[in-house]
Amino acid sequence: MHKFARMERLPPYVFAVVNELKMQMRRQGEDVIDLGMGNPDLPTPKHIVDKLVEAARKGGNHRYSASRGIKGLRNAISGWYKRRFDVDIDPETEAVVTMGAKEGLAHLALVMLSPGDVVFATDPSYPIHPYSCIIAGADVRRIPVAQDRDFFEDLLVATKQTWPQPKLLILSYPQNPTTALADLAFFERIVEFAKEHKMYVIHDFAYADFGYDGYLPPSFLQAKGAKDVGVEFFSLTKSYSMAGWRVGFCCGNPAMVHALTRIKSYLDYGIFQPIQIAATVALNGPQECVREIMDVHQVRRDTLIQGLHRIGWEVPPPKATMFVWAKIPEAYAHMGSVEFSKLLLREGQVAVSPGLGFGHFGDTHVRFALVENQHRIKQAVRGLKKVLSG
Repeated sequence: MHKFARMERLPPYVFAVVNELKMQMRRQGEDVIDLGMGNPDLPTPKHIVDKLVEAARKGGNHRYSASRGIKGLRNAISGWYKRRFDVDIDPETEAVVTMGAKEGLAHLALVMLSPGDVVFATDPSYPIHPYSCIIAGADVRRIPVAQDRDFFEDLLVATKQTWPQPKLLILSYPQNPTTALADLAFFERIVEFAKEHKMYVIHDFAYADFGYDGYLPPSFLQAKGAKDVGVEFFSLTKSYSMAGWRVGFCCGNPAMVHALTRIKSYLDYGIFQPIQIAATVALNGPQECVREIMDVHQVRRDTLIQGLHRIGWEVPPPKATMFVWAKIPEAYAHMGSVEFSKLLLREGQVAVSPGLGFGHFGDTHVRFALVENQHRIKQAVRGLKKVLSG
């Protein structure tokens, strides 16, 4: 049989080990509480669903749509950026609708990168960030993200040690999985660094609305000169609980937006138009639903963190995202994240994501996703207590 070169470059999917064990246990009738995958469990707000239903009943909306997104949605994206961040986005040249952030990011990497190009991605990071570039044939170098490290120092060292010079830097703040934060000054330094070293920037802003305790995540595009060097992706998946709808967008640098628009014109005919119409209502309509979704997740965060503290697992409460990034307790650190995750699943009936799946530097942690209600989270804590006190 022939081998497929791009497939050969992809490593085994770390999460599959835990997922297979989870499915085996469920087939045996065990009640597994799944805090592994970040799959939103809250329903999409009613006014958005109502608009989808209304639009879907109109036969004219059943035809091919616009690959780059209907004009009304691109205008809504522009208005959303202006209201939220006071950033001007030209809906004709600086915005393109994508099938969620993941698809858009992967296709942008495919159109921008050639074999041998060097890309910097963080470690840990959301898997599509490095692997979209690997699929495109690029070489990926990882920049550590940790409290005890200076990101810019590591970035500078990596740049000096790399040849050819890096073409692209991929970031995401607030970050999945580490919940690390960035302020506007950080993004301004990123823009300066990118200009000095002639590299592009992609910022994944999936958790734009997921700030707690008064923290408001800034947009990369708020940084002066950001549109000169990069783009930002946002997905309606988390903020509006629209995971299965697969709708997001890319905004910023006109050349990068044009490149993504161009390759998408070859690959798709756009998202089902009623979904785009409903997404327009989501962005333009009342935003109280977003705050309500955030409030639910903050309560879940507090419930999990308080429960972990009660059983002796000291984990700092995250100020953003829908995750808790927990360092493996010292007594179990030697196991690594995959074996520790399997232990929690087998003996505590709790599924978490092993940190190794997000990069080498993640192997000291596991990630909890806040995708279950308070009752189930408390049940999960009891399961964890059984493991850690055993």
